[in-house]
Amino acid sequence: MGYYIKEGVTSIFTHGLLSFASICTITAFLILMGSFVLLAININSIIGDLESENIILAYVDENLPEEEAISLGPVIRRTPNVTRADFKSREEALDDFIGRYEDTERYKDVDATWFRHRYAVYVDDVALIAETQQDLRNVFGIVKVNANLTIARGMVTFRNIVRGVSVVIVAVLLAISLFIMSNTIRIATNERREEIAIMKIVGATNGFIRWPFIYEGFILGVTGSLAAFAALLGIYRLLSGRVMEFETGFMTLVPFSNVSVQMLIVFVVIGFGVGVAGSGMALNRYLKV
Repeated sequence: MGYYIKEGVTSIFTHGLLSFASICTITAFLILMGSFVLLAININSIIGDLESENIILAYVDENLPEEEAISLGPVIRRTPNVTRADFKSREEALDDFIGRYEDTERYKDVDATWFRHRYAVYVDDVALIAETQQDLRNVFGIVKVNANLTIARGMVTFRNIVRGVSVVIVAVLLAISLFIMSNTIRIATNERREEIAIMKIVGATNGFIRWPFIYEGFILGVTGSLAAFAALLGIYRLLSGRVMEFETGFMTLVPFSNVSVQMLIVFVVIGFGVGVAGSGMALNRYLKV
C-alpha cells in the first residue's frame, strides 16, 4: 500500500503540467456544475417565496356572527395542505379595501357590513391548490373560495422546467468532465506505456500496475473538488454581498451555509469518482499486452 501511494504521488509531480491540467479540468467543471446547482436552488427559493404569497381567500357565510366565524379557524387549519389560516373580520376587510386607494375620503361612507368575514389561507404545496380549494368549499360556514389557479399552475410549470433543465445540465457537465479527465490522464499514461509494457512482461499483475494510477486519480480528483468548492464559496459570497448592496426585497440569495456541507460532500464524491474512473478508463488499453 505504501508503494502504491508513493508511486501515485511521485507520478503527480513527475508529470506536473498534466497533473495541473487535470486538476484545473475538474475544478472548472465543478465550478460550472455548482453554479448551475446554486442557480437552481435560488430560483426554487424565489418561486417558493412567491408561492407563499399565493393566498386562498375563504369567505364566511354572512349570516354567521363573528364568534362563529372565528370558530371555523381550527377546522380550516386542519384541512390538508393548509399551513396557516388568518382570520379577517369585516372591519379589517374594509380597511384593506380602502387602503388600496389614495383617495380614502371617497369610501368613507362604505359600511363594513358590505363585506364578509374571511380567512387568508396559505398552502404548503401550490401544486395542490385546486384540491385545497375544493376541500375548503366543503367546510361548513364557508360559502365562497377564491384562488388564482392560473398563477399557481404557472409557478408549478416554471419550477418543474427549472429542475428538469438543471438535472440535464449537471448530467452533461459530469459526462464531459469524465471524458476530458480520462483523456488528460490518458496523455500522462501514454508517456509511461513502455514502462507498463515492461512491467507486464516481467510478470506484474494488472492490480499492481493499476493501483498507483488509481491513487493518482484520487488525489487529483479530490484536490480539484476542494479547489472548486473554495472558488465557488468565494464567488458566491462576493455575489451575495453585491446583491445585498441593492437591498432589494424581491431577490435574496440563499445563504451558502445552508448548502455548504451537502455541496462539499457532492464535490468530493464527484471528484473522487471522476479521478478514479478517469484513471481506470485511461489505463485499460495499456494493460492489454
